[in-house]
Amino acid sequence: MKKYRFLMIIGLVLTLFLAACGSDDSEEGSQASGEGITIKHELGTTTVEKNPETVVVFDYGALDTLDKLGVEVAGVSKDSLPAYLSKYDSEDYVNIGSLKEPDFETIHGMDPDVILISGRQSELYEDLSDIAPTVYVGLDTTRYMESFEENLTILGELFDKEAEVKEEFKAIQDNIAALNEKATNMEEKALIVLTTGGKISAYGSNSRFGIVHDVFGVKTADENIEASTHGMKVSYEYILETNPDYLFVIDRDAVVGDGAAAEEVMETELVKQTNAYKSDKIVYLDPDTWYLSGGGLVSVQQMIDDISAVIE
Repeated sequence: MKKYRFLMIIGLVLTLFLAACGSDDSEEGSQASGEGITIKHELGTTTVEKNPETVVVFDYGALDTLDKLGVEVAGVSKDSLPAYLSKYDSEDYVNIGSLKEPDFETIHGMDPDVILISGRQSELYEDLSDIAPTVYVGLDTTRYMESFEENLTILGELFDKEAEVKEEFKAIQDNIAALNEKATNMEEKALIVLTTGGKISAYGSNSRFGIVHDVFGVKTADENIEASTHGMKVSYEYILETNPDYLFVIDRDAVVGDGAAAEEVMETELVKQTNAYKSDKIVYLDPDTWYLSGGGLVSVQQMIDDISAVIE
């Protein structure tokens, strides 16, 4: 009887030991599988399943990048889609509401694996996070390239596209270096303005369009432009006094409004007295790229091409 009890105890110990080993192996396998990654971003820390399948995107720069990388998305905001991303206006993609007013009911019904947002949705971060893991990928224009690279790194890691991201970013860096060398060697100075509702705002370094000066190396015609989200309100007299050699114009109403065309707003008698007008160097930049979707692989390269094509 004692021998029988001894064998029973040994058997029980072995069973418990093997079960414990199996549990350890299972835990190690779960950790090594990389099912979830932790992403630090401007609004917090978010854990997301790698290679999420149902992807909701509010930021057009991120949508631009994902499209370039061949990543499928499920839902987008269709109220102001850039023309070059018009394929997402089809019924194949769910309309998730406007940039400032998400359709929470629709998004919740999609049961998304991840939601990608930027500045316009930042105040709704907690509400969106209650639906699904939410990651902020908005662009910090005061540190454009660093912020751009950080967002690319997030997307590359999340969708297992690290190698592609590195290759694309390296190509953009090389193209910027070539443009910067050309721009810094010229004496001409530029002024960047945005037109909307018949009014004009100027943008300088560390602004929404500061990449022209801070990254591309084009000299600014006014070093004292107030850096603000909506630019510094200016007059025709200011433009004449500043007298830029290049005048880069972005027509906001062409994509989100119904005001007068930028050409009507800009080409007045005062503006016609500037060096930019006299040298035929008033350049109307594509608002789809410059206003709606900056910070994407496609849009940043297009910005490089736009400025490279006109400076001497």
